[in-house]
Amino acid sequence: MNPKTFRVFLSPLLCIAAAPATAQEQPRQIPLWPNGAPGFESRRNEPELAKDYWIRNIHNPSITAYLPPKERATGAAVVICPGGGHRLLVFKAEGDDPARYLASLGIAAFALKYRLPREEGSPYSLEKHPREDGQRAMRLVRSRAQEWGIDPKRIGIMGFSAGGEVVSWVTYMPNDGDPNAADPIDRLSARPNFVIQIYPGPLGIPASVPADAPPAFLAAANDDECCSGPTVKLFEAYRAAKAPVELHIFARGGHGFNMGYRSKLDSLKAWPQRLTDWLNDNGILKSHE
Repeated sequence: MNPKTFRVFLSPLLCIAAAPATAQEQPRQIPLWPNGAPGFESRRNEPELAKDYWIRNIHNPSITAYLPPKERATGAAVVICPGGGHRLLVFKAEGDDPARYLASLGIAAFALKYRLPREEGSPYSLEKHPREDGQRAMRLVRSRAQEWGIDPKRIGIMGFSAGGEVVSWVTYMPNDGDPNAADPIDRLSARPNFVIQIYPGPLGIPASVPADAPPAFLAAANDDECCSGPTVKLFEAYRAAKAPVELHIFARGGHGFNMGYRSKLDSLKAWPQRLTDWLNDNGILKSHE
């Protein structure tokens, strides 16, 4: 990926929208497993590498919690999976930025740092370890729902590019908890209650989905050679199942338009509002009771 692709320029209006989230407690990083990822506990203390827009060398996967002010909290939550081709994480533009946006809407947001199988020298398996991290993130958030003021029936998952592949693996592969697990967190379901896929990659896109698939919001640019096709394929699977789905295909924008902040295209600058409308129309932004 071209680093220039992920520069982010916030308009004054969007900065104002994000302000309520930043005015509260600072985002807090929480390891997915207290002793490190199973089988890789010895690597949990290795430091992450971060520069400019990216983070690499993730051996102690975690979520970073962005909690909205209590007086604005809706009770909804979203786990966010940034992209980066499984070689790095585009954490600023596809983790931090969307988390702050969602928190400004009253949604508890959790940006996931998952393990990277395509990073040079990585010991991780492509379809095993990112999926494990995504499922554990969903279960961890669900396990602490009461503590964080979250409705456990309104926990969604959001992905960008390769992070969208993590979302697909979490959502459309078996995600029930293990009732016999020693860790009570692993007994919980990892199934999301709704799905947000922004130019998801092709891995994990199912040929079909069940009629009770979680409601989905999908968006991509038509000229995205990588990921407009998988987005449309997922849309068609939902349509065939008569499952609830909304699709936005923008004429231009290419790959990696993130939250639209840096785009010169009005349609891409405005796409987060389309997501907000969808969240509202589906009752996800209703006040927590």
